[in-house]
Amino acid sequence: MLSPSSRLERGGKGLSMISQYARVNLLIGTGHFLSHFYQLCLPTLFVVLQRQFNVSFAELGLVVVLMTGTSAVFQTPIGFLVDRYGARHFLIGGALVMSLAISAMAFATAFWQILALALISGVGNAVFHPCDYAILAGSIPPERMGRSFALHSFTGNVGFVLAPPVVVALSSMMDWHGVLFVVGGLGLPVVGALIFQSSILHDQVPKKTTIRNMPVHELLLHPTLLLFFFFYFLGAMASGGVLAWLITVLHEVKGIDLAVASLALTAYMAGNSAGVLLGGWVADRSARYLAIFVAGLTAFSAVTILVVDLLPMGGSAAIALMFASGLCLGASRTPRDVMLKDAAPPGQIGKVFGFVSTGLPLGSAVTPVPFGFLIDHGHAELVLILAAGFLLASILCMGSAKASASRDPLPAAAE
Repeated sequence: MLSPSSRLERGGKGLSMISQYARVNLLIGTGHFLSHFYQLCLPTLFVVLQRQFNVSFAELGLVVVLMTGTSAVFQTPIGFLVDRYGARHFLIGGALVMSLAISAMAFATAFWQILALALISGVGNAVFHPCDYAILAGSIPPERMGRSFALHSFTGNVGFVLAPPVVVALSSMMDWHGVLFVVGGLGLPVVGALIFQSSILHDQVPKKTTIRNMPVHELLLHPTLLLFFFFYFLGAMASGGVLAWLITVLHEVKGIDLAVASLALTAYMAGNSAGVLLGGWVADRSARYLAIFVAGLTAFSAVTILVVDLLPMGGSAAIALMFASGLCLGASRTPRDVMLKDAAPPGQIGKVFGFVSTGLPLGSAVTPVPFGFLIDHGHAELVLILAAGFLLASILCMGSAKASASRDPLPAAAE
């Protein structure tokens, strides 16, 4: 039986560890917030930038393409570096590069400068998924992993939710130059916090094992990882289209006022954020049914998007339905990430998440330009139909990935 002093000492240690886990989640989550906030602050300014630089919607889509496409290209190489050298320095450097690039856009005098800085920002943004998941896997115990992954996704979604109203509010007080300079500067305190608290951020250590190794390229081309990649990729194609063009589509197709359409996008991301927390709770308690949970909610989200597009409705109905769509999609995302983490060999989190989550920025980069092309040519109604179709197709990839992981578990990769 423990003495009162022993119980007190053990209880104090437990409270200290809980505090440390909270700090890890806060640090990683704040960086992820910035990553998402910066991705959506630019589309919120598209109407202003179109007038300023006299460019088309399709050309504006290149801003999103370069930012997200560059992230897609660099995520996997950064994942390799993270597994070999550790995640902390890459996370700090990427957050700093991204913040400075956004602030530098305030001084752009030509559209090509915006494009070049979007590319640089994308390089900084590429660090977050491989670094964040490697640190969470090494710093958080397994029984809390679902909730930590949920908080990670939640803070990213909060960045999406807050970007439009914050940018709109700042735009009422200053021009677009000032808006970009201010929002870029928001990242500097975050970089400082990551530096100051970096000692509590740990990487996952590979387990001693006798299972066979395979060359890295064979690991990344394993059917399980390829199917997970396309699951992430198709979902991001859908989300990228919704995030970039929902406001424009609701205005063009439904005749909804731009301010109300902006609220629909905010409602979608608010629902997504709330759903993520629900998904984290489920992931820690119902591991056997994660695939069914993910498939059902993704399908419901897709059907809701179709209803918004195809049925006549006003702004209030569109806001409510987009909230429901976001809620269901968000609830499916943390179990998705936990399934991928469980499929990854220990110590290979950076590579696996770096490669598979490349599907997120790559998918987001694919749709803005062709969807903008559809809008430019009078077919705005097709945008949400295609987004829903991509979500439904992603369910097939998820089911196949889960089955493949059960039949042929991933071995460790040789360095």
